[in-house]
Amino acid sequence: MEEKAFFTAKEREQLFALYKRLLQLSGDTLQKGDCHKLKIHLIKAVAEGNLPRNCFGMNPIIKDMQTAVIVAEEIGMKRASILGIMLHESVKNHLCTLASVQQEYGEDVAGIIRGLVKINELYSKSPTIESENFRNLLLSFAEDMRVILIIIADRVNLMRQIKETPNIEARTQVANEAAYLYAPLAHKLGLYKLKSELEDLSLKYTEHDVYYHIKDKLNETKASRDKYIAAFIEPIQHKLEEAGLKFHMKGRTKSIHSIYQKMKKQKCPFEGVYDLFAIRIILDSHVDKEKQECWQVYSIVTDMYMPNPKRLRDWLSAPKSNGYESLHTTVMGPEGKWVEVQIRTERMDEIAERGLAAHWRYKGVKGESGLDEWLTSIRETLENADSDLEVMDQFKLELYEDEVFVFTPKGDLYKMPKGATVLDFAFAIHSKLGSKCIGAKVNGKNAQLKQTLNSGDQVEVMTSNTQTPKRDWLNIVTTSKAKTKIRQAIKEIEARQTEFAKETIERKFKNRKLEYDEAVMMRLIKKLGYKTVTEFYQDIANETRDTNDIIEKYLELKKKETENREDIVYRSAENFSMQITQDDKTFKEDVLVIDQNLKGLDFKLAKCCNPIYGDDVFGFVTISGGIKIHRTDCPNARELQSRFAYRIVKARWAGKSHGKQYPITLRIVGHDDIGIVTNITSIINKENDILLRSISIDSHDGLFNGMMTVMVDDTSKLESLVKKIKTVKGVKQVNRG
Repeated sequence: MEEKAFFTAKEREQLFALYKRLLQLSGDTLQKGDCHKLKIHLIKAVAEGNLPRNCFGMNPIIKDMQTAVIVAEEIGMKRASILGIMLHESVKNHLCTLASVQQEYGEDVAGIIRGLVKINELYSKSPTIESENFRNLLLSFAEDMRVILIIIADRVNLMRQIKETPNIEARTQVANEAAYLYAPLAHKLGLYKLKSELEDLSLKYTEHDVYYHIKDKLNETKASRDKYIAAFIEPIQHKLEEAGLKFHMKGRTKSIHSIYQKMKKQKCPFEGVYDLFAIRIILDSHVDKEKQECWQVYSIVTDMYMPNPKRLRDWLSAPKSNGYESLHTTVMGPEGKWVEVQIRTERMDEIAERGLAAHWRYKGVKGESGLDEWLTSIRETLENADSDLEVMDQFKLELYEDEVFVFTPKGDLYKMPKGATVLDFAFAIHSKLGSKCIGAKVNGKNAQLKQTLNSGDQVEVMTSNTQTPKRDWLNIVTTSKAKTKIRQAIKEIEARQTEFAKETIERKFKNRKLEYDEAVMMRLIKKLGYKTVTEFYQDIANETRDTNDIIEKYLELKKKETENREDIVYRSAENFSMQITQDDKTFKEDVLVIDQNLKGLDFKLAKCCNPIYGDDVFGFVTISGGIKIHRTDCPNARELQSRFAYRIVKARWAGKSHGKQYPITLRIVGHDDIGIVTNITSIINKENDILLRSISIDSHDGLFNGMMTVMVDDTSKLESLVKKIKTVKGVKQVNRG
């Protein structure tokens, strides 16, 4: 009684018809006892009454058998896939265990069921099915590629069966998912026939009026379209037969969905879509002659009809990543109509129709990326090209091997690189969350910062307000975002600690009524072996260095330096006047005539060559509209004059320099003789209106190299100074910077 109640009269008819069809499709691959064991198992599951119908009222056993027929007939998978489909509902509803399935039917079948159950759980858990991430997650979850093919077939079956359902809301949701999730998956795997069916049915259920408008238009024009195709094909057929080629041809109308997409893209009515149909020429070629004969057909077709060069698609030389191979061209047929012509072989056509399943029957298929490399490894493993696909459970889809997909407690999905840790995930959500992270709960269990994450993990980040980023965190994280944020945080912490340590030392100096000399402190820090000042102050902040000890060492160094300098004659600072830099000051005195007779214009002296009164100069109009004055022998002059000649204006000095002083840098090179610096500074001191602003000296291996900045009025005084410096013993070169 219970069994009768489980199936309606119509469903019992379907059951026997589907069972017979499945035996025809897979009987040669089923093992002894498979059918008997499966029959007993399903009778028991029905008797227990725990196999629920879905929201459309579909019988679960009938639905699974329909899916199994699609998988076997339209994709080409056999024993393991069919048994996996028929048994997965029982495992999902706890009517049997994976362990018992493995024992009865083998790990191959158990692996497929494991994948189907896992994806079912993922599907019910995630509210982000619309995202590209979810599609990638689906692929990464399916350890066995057959699982993905089965869920596509299951969705095709569901879309076929819900035409008459009263549950319109659920049908619309299923149709939308078919369009944005399952059709792209089918396309990625080369299942073009199923992909088109999913798209057309989705359009039918979501935009009913549009679908039937296009369908009616296609029906209206069918007779004329068939007549046109026959007229187009006839002359090509004669030429191909004369060439001795084995082939057959067929006309194919574009899918309703693709016509609608063209109408939207081109913003035109149905009548405006010019390539409504395609002609497919399918050759019976030997593998060695495939390319040659395809191009021979192309030549014959384009000799008869003018091709559109922009519409040639060569997937013979470089097949798509899903294995699709074909040669497409669009030609101008009779009556000025464009017709798409697809040229391929029987092998290529089967791959185009049946996707990956057809790959498994052929060897030597070339491709362009990871999916094809994966297929190559499978082909090498298959000893018999026509064997069952049991070996498939050994392989994973490697397209997404470098990524993992992780959930937040709310169900938001994050894509992370493989090897990412709990700490990486915290920083991926927000840098503040990462900085306060002390650990996490991964799938409800406590986890450390360094724990690596796997696809499907649900991660709840744990934080503490007392937590701060540590330098060793850089060894835990793998993402560049996390590393950058950690370095920034550490830098800010160290800056605050450095400032605090510096203030601490200065306060102690003040308390002891000691004078704090920054220069002496810098020399002490260097003497103590520190490479950077920050490291020194970090040790003070961390209390690994005692401030009182530092003060004692400071006083000791200062005393020693004072004693050593008693015999050095110092230059008096009483008459020294520090000149304020005027590099960027805008000059307003009429010391420069710009262009012809323009005076009083605002200008600035270029830093790259530091022109002074008396130099040969020119003006350059900047983007902001101001004028910069460069020397004619400026290092940048040639480039400015060649690239921006239209922005160059003439300039010359006028009148007198009015006592204005300009900073000039002199580079002095010579032998490191005793007193050379004293002699040079002595010359400058004796010059009227020339001030020494800065001097830096580098002495190495007996050579003296000095950079000196002086303030001078004009070029004549500068030239006089250079001549005098050249007379100093040991000076070999004096050059203006």
